[in-house]
Amino acid sequence: MGYRIGVDIGGTFTDFSVLDEETLNLRTLKVLSRPDAPGAEVLQGLDEIEKRFGIAPSQVSYFTHGSTVGVNSIIQGKGAKLGLVVTEGFRDVLELARLKIPDPYDLFSRRPAPLVPRDRVVPLPERINADGVAEVVPDPAAIATVLGRLEASGAEAIVIALLHSYKNPAHERLVKAEIERLRPDLPVFCSADIWPIVREYERTITACIHGSVQPRVSHYIGRLEDALIERGVVPAPMITKSNGGVMTAAAGKVRSIEMLLSGTAAGVIGAGFTAKLAGFSRVMSLDIGGTSADVALLKDGMPDFRSGELVGEYPIYLPTVSVSSIGAGGGSIASVDALGVLRVGPESAGSTPGPACYGRGGERATITDAFATIGVLGAGELGYGAVNVDRSRALAALEPIARGLDRSSERAAEAIIQLAVANMYRETSRLFSQVGEEPSGYALLAFGGAGPMLGCLLADAMGMQSVIIPQTPGVLAALGGLLADLRSDFVRVVFLDVGPRSFDGLRQAMNELAKEARAWLFEGQGYAGEATLSITADMRYRGQSYEIETPLQEAWIVDGDHAAIAAAFHKRHAEIYDHSDDAADVQIVALRVVIAGITPKPKFAEQGLKLQQVQPRKRVPVIHQGSTIEAGVFERNDMSPGSSFAGPAVILQDDTTTWAPPGFEGHVDGFGNLILKRSAI
Repeated sequence: MGYRIGVDIGGTFTDFSVLDEETLNLRTLKVLSRPDAPGAEVLQGLDEIEKRFGIAPSQVSYFTHGSTVGVNSIIQGKGAKLGLVVTEGFRDVLELARLKIPDPYDLFSRRPAPLVPRDRVVPLPERINADGVAEVVPDPAAIATVLGRLEASGAEAIVIALLHSYKNPAHERLVKAEIERLRPDLPVFCSADIWPIVREYERTITACIHGSVQPRVSHYIGRLEDALIERGVVPAPMITKSNGGVMTAAAGKVRSIEMLLSGTAAGVIGAGFTAKLAGFSRVMSLDIGGTSADVALLKDGMPDFRSGELVGEYPIYLPTVSVSSIGAGGGSIASVDALGVLRVGPESAGSTPGPACYGRGGERATITDAFATIGVLGAGELGYGAVNVDRSRALAALEPIARGLDRSSERAAEAIIQLAVANMYRETSRLFSQVGEEPSGYALLAFGGAGPMLGCLLADAMGMQSVIIPQTPGVLAALGGLLADLRSDFVRVVFLDVGPRSFDGLRQAMNELAKEARAWLFEGQGYAGEATLSITADMRYRGQSYEIETPLQEAWIVDGDHAAIAAAFHKRHAEIYDHSDDAADVQIVALRVVIAGITPKPKFAEQGLKLQQVQPRKRVPVIHQGSTIEAGVFERNDMSPGSSFAGPAVILQDDTTTWAPPGFEGHVDGFGNLILKRSAI
């Protein structure tokens, strides 16, 4: 028996969850992130774990890690300088994209510049038709010419995205082999090997994002592996994935694109686990860190999955946990524009220099500084003693905002908080509208370093009755990494009509995907335990332009039950669009398989409730809705299952601060979760 460690690197703090496999005791830690030296915070955390908890690196039995190296490479424009090889006549695939205006309410909004500029996109004479038949085979001399042009343009890595390669990848692989023969030191990527989906732009942009981040991510993971070995950590690290699973570090170096949104996905997995423990079937998770607020809807502990998630300004079309991001983190910077309008975010102070009240050189007001100004922050240390809040610095940072708004610093701080909540309200309301749900039917589960500060304010605005604060809300994403299963997605484009004559092709595709999935899990990941296999299909009515992912049962495909498959699609279509056409022809565009290898889960025992009213350690003045009120200050460690209190209250703990404004009452459930409810009127 040993210790399982989960790590999540955020914009301001890096979070650690340490689980004792024998006692199931969970310990947590935060250290400041090091964007100037990625990976240094992980080693610092291991040193702190040994110093604080007496756990040596040699005692670590399992290590999971989520990193922002890949996503930051895209956002900051620091990825590899890519060259792109396309079929002759399709040079503008990235320029054209989908010809959608980014903001339909702003006629002056502009699409982002292509990830690969046109002068590094080189056409190649070749052609595979829509049936996968080769019509023009690429000539080695033409490939050498293309390579020469890309080298002359300064390309550091090459992506090959040829027409219809999802149907037949032979030409892409031929071109790759020839380039590697001529330049064995140059990274080369085939779009069909990364994610073989129909539609040229979607497949090409996904491959380009992978090619941009892979060299840097691979180098980072390799450095991390070496550093962990030097520290004495025996097991190879596992890498958290955007789809809510994990993979080996070796796989992460090859499949780097699959870990771009790993931190947000791990947080949602942790939120789902907590929601099930707390007994809430419908939950909106609210993960607020230093840079953004990430929102997801969960039913029975499970999130939705989708493709097309944005990484910076660019979409990736691999399946990811469905999360909506809002530029409203604790470090989001407030400003007043030339017209005297207050704005909050999306620019963030990050960990360097951080909010002004941290005393690390920050001078611009953030949401965190606003909470320090109104009195919610400052009654205790933050981040396990990494930060002491200095209210005077927060007030100084707020002075320009106060002048611009012609009001006091305290009133300006309240305006910043109100605007941040309003921004979150706008985006979360849109999310509920898209799924046709009422917020009042959901509880809000707030976590991250700043989530518990803002959770009750957003719940009140949304009409939600309950707010759940996990036992360790500030490090829930790190815990989510420990809860995640080995998981991977596989896709095959089939273009089959749903009917008796299509099932030979459908069975063949399913069997091939299942074989590929099991090889990934049992051979590639070295897994030897229980596995689950789920099947979905991208389906549409014949003539429709886009598909709906529809869950299928393996038995329907094996038995050739085309009526059951069509009925499943009609039902899904009606769920989304409130109508279906049961007489229309149905088509399967692509078949998908998801395999999951079950990892050990901590089993937290429910404790008996000892009903008691907790008394505050002290009271502090807090500014609320323009007035100064007295709020009780509570220590989370003073509370046990059955403890209760009434707001206004500030609840302190090592990894976050919770603000329960007037009108909220709180109690601790049998699993240590803090449940805040709006008082009955």
